[in-house]
Amino acid sequence: MPRHTRATVLSRREIGQRVKSLRLAKGLTQVQLAAAAGTQQTSLSQIERGVRGAGVPQVVRLARALGVPADGLLSPSKPLATARNNKLLRRVREVEGLPVEHQNAVVQMLDAFLRSHRSTGVR
Repeated sequence: MPRHTRATVLSRREIGQRVKSLRLAKGLTQVQLAAAAGTQQTSLSQIERGVRGAGVPQVVRLARALGVPADGLLSPSKPLATARNNKLLRRVREVEGLPVEHQNAVVQMLDAFLRSHRSTGVR
């Protein structure tokens, strides 16, 4: 019979820190994220500070609003990727709002730039 291992769960504070980190990386205010997740800003503030926990439905709504899987907010084994450069991340979000043909043009420019950069050996 297989052994069941006890799942490691993050504390309220750690979950709150993850939510806040993702919110800031996406360039959102608490008011904007709360509205997108269908909750109140005061509730979101309490979650981010670890004052209160978030129920499963609220975690799911927050994760959707942040564009991450719900288990990414809860599991310490799933590190969340965040851009080191928030300015770059904001630009990517803007590009996502462009028509597909413009998005493709941006990707082609980036690919050409990165190929050129790789060929020079500069890191």
